[in-house]
Amino acid sequence: MTTFAVMQQHKVQRPSFSLLTSSLSDFTGTKLTSSLQYKRRVCQPKGALQVTAKKILIMGGTRFIGVFLSRLLVKEGHQVTLFTRGKAPITQNLPGESEADYDAFKSQISHLKGDRKDFDFVRSSLAAEGFDVVYDINGREADEVEPILDALPNLEQYIYCSSAGVYLKSDLLPHFEVDAVDPKSRHKGKLTTEALLQARDANWTSIRPVYIYGPLNYNPIEEWFFHRLKAGRPIPIPGSGMQITQLGHVEDLAKAFVEVLCNEKAMKQIFNISGEKYVTFDGLARACAKAGGFPEPELVHYNPKEFDFGKKKAFPFRDQHFFTSVEKAKSVLGLIPDYGLVEGLTRSYELDFGRGGFRKEADFTTDDMILGKNLVLQT
Repeated sequence: MTTFAVMQQHKVQRPSFSLLTSSLSDFTGTKLTSSLQYKRRVCQPKGALQVTAKKILIMGGTRFIGVFLSRLLVKEGHQVTLFTRGKAPITQNLPGESEADYDAFKSQISHLKGDRKDFDFVRSSLAAEGFDVVYDINGREADEVEPILDALPNLEQYIYCSSAGVYLKSDLLPHFEVDAVDPKSRHKGKLTTEALLQARDANWTSIRPVYIYGPLNYNPIEEWFFHRLKAGRPIPIPGSGMQITQLGHVEDLAKAFVEVLCNEKAMKQIFNISGEKYVTFDGLARACAKAGGFPEPELVHYNPKEFDFGKKKAFPFRDQHFFTSVEKAKSVLGLIPDYGLVEGLTRSYELDFGRGGFRKEADFTTDDMILGKNLVLQT
């Protein structure tokens, strides 16, 4: 078996923890009142047991969601370890973060280096460490999760990042957590993982985001629009541009992940997490322009069926209505997003793209195909 190294940037003594031993009942939409400030809190599971800190493992955690989540967990006093292959830096500065704040965070993070597909190593290393809570940010298949459950039989909570992409396409929207799912979805591995967690009777919570945006986004969502706006180019949008979608800010998603921790109302539950409002494709283009301080954009609509783009993706969203209800998260967890769409996009632009930060270079190849045909038709 390949030898892996356990690298720890900071070692702390593990406190004594009480385990959740009582059974959990079903919950209604009672609003949970809690402080959303980033401070150390006391978790109160059923039975009035008090747990002041957790030894937490994050599977992944070095980019986007995990970068924001790990900071919130550290600020709340938890002992956080990131499990990664070690190919990327374990920590990185957040845009706009002071060196003092970054150094303080960095000193509190431990690292477990390995490949989660090396199931023997996962079982042995996690069993030796003994974690209380697992946040699985990058899990795609159930067979990647089973060794973790095997290694941690006394695990208090498994918090899983699923996807709203599991829902079966429907004429009836928004999608609710109880809606039909698509076993043939490209996210079917997320579904089998949720089924495994239920079958193993673990204390689990599954979060289903829609489209996530914000600083450090590796998925070119807002960046796609910003590139075109900065270049002063028209923005090609499929169909009528009235397709409705939904975006949620990464910091609101990270806050939701923290809110379900030790929260008995979240045990064995699925939550849609995204922004409260929906937006059309045309409206999103205009919102991005407003966020970046650009003029009203020129929008060019096209029929995707008239083009062969090969393997290139001409537009960053699925060409359909796609949005969920977040009422369950609001009523059960008391979660209200901090960011409206324009406000969140503005933060993304000012802290990332506006400073020259982006993940992918601009590629206008498909735009030129669309605009070229449009010009011929106009002529």
